[in-house]
Amino acid sequence: MAVRRLHPEQPASFQFSAENLAWADKLTAKYPPGQQASAVIPLLWRAQEQHDGWLPEPAIRLVAEMLDMAYIRVYEVATFYTMFQLAPVGKIAHVQVCGTTPCMLRGAEDLIAVCKRKIAKSPHELSGDGNFSWEEVECLGSCANAPMVQIWKDTYEDLTPASFEKLLNGFAAGNPPPPGSQAGRQASCPAGGPTSLYEYSTTRTAQAGAAKSGAKGAPVVMPAAASGGAAGLAGVVAEIANPGETVADGHRPQGLDGPRGGTADDLKRISGVGPKLERTLNELGIYHFDQIAAWTPEAVAWVDDYLSFKGRIGREGWIAQAKALAAEKKA
Repeated sequence: MAVRRLHPEQPASFQFSAENLAWADKLTAKYPPGQQASAVIPLLWRAQEQHDGWLPEPAIRLVAEMLDMAYIRVYEVATFYTMFQLAPVGKIAHVQVCGTTPCMLRGAEDLIAVCKRKIAKSPHELSGDGNFSWEEVECLGSCANAPMVQIWKDTYEDLTPASFEKLLNGFAAGNPPPPGSQAGRQASCPAGGPTSLYEYSTTRTAQAGAAKSGAKGAPVVMPAAASGGAAGLAGVVAEIANPGETVADGHRPQGLDGPRGGTADDLKRISGVGPKLERTLNELGIYHFDQIAAWTPEAVAWVDDYLSFKGRIGREGWIAQAKALAAEKKA
């Protein structure tokens, strides 16, 4: 991290406004005796907000006295975090451009070029009218929506050079855009909209339809539910909660109405089968080792799909285990 020092020109003193002082007293009262130092960051931030967006040395001393801290301890906090500005910044906006790898790969350098052209050539330099300043900082925590900037408390994400210029013009005109994605993205979902649950449901439904019709390699087509908002999502969630409902019946292993002789084998003796899987297999009419031992590759694929195992039966050797257990039982 670069060395951060206090600005050479400092005001003679600093005092919280009556409103901010009352707020500070109320905040520090929340901490147990002797633990008031925990309030140092919010108090420094409130002092910075009051003092035109930057933190003067008298404010650092005042916060230290209020919290019974050594001056150097509060100075360490103020100089460590880039959220604290130690020199005058733009009156309207101080722009912090994230330059960490995800943002850099997505165009942070282009945003910095806009800053150099529209604000000032160097970081921490005031614009000609004194209304804007900028700097490059480390990760601001919106990597999925890179590139992004932070202005005061708010982040502005999914920026392009054009949308960033529009953002700066909005601040200059007194009409800044709403914070968040500037490309209409909701939270950190994929740029094209949410897909994961829809793809799961669509693939399963298409596989079931292809198996029932005998089709091979039937194309997967996104259903209308994929764009059906909450209703579509509710259907997807319901399908995931009941995975067997959309699985094709063509190669379902033959089950029994109940265990032979009224006593089922202990399927939990098969490595990989626990109590929950044993109940599920029983619900499919599978009660005995010899039933599993007789599964064809097609039946294994069906059970794999039904249980969303994706090859687990083969990896754990259920068939071989079941054959050995069935032979042991017969002996």
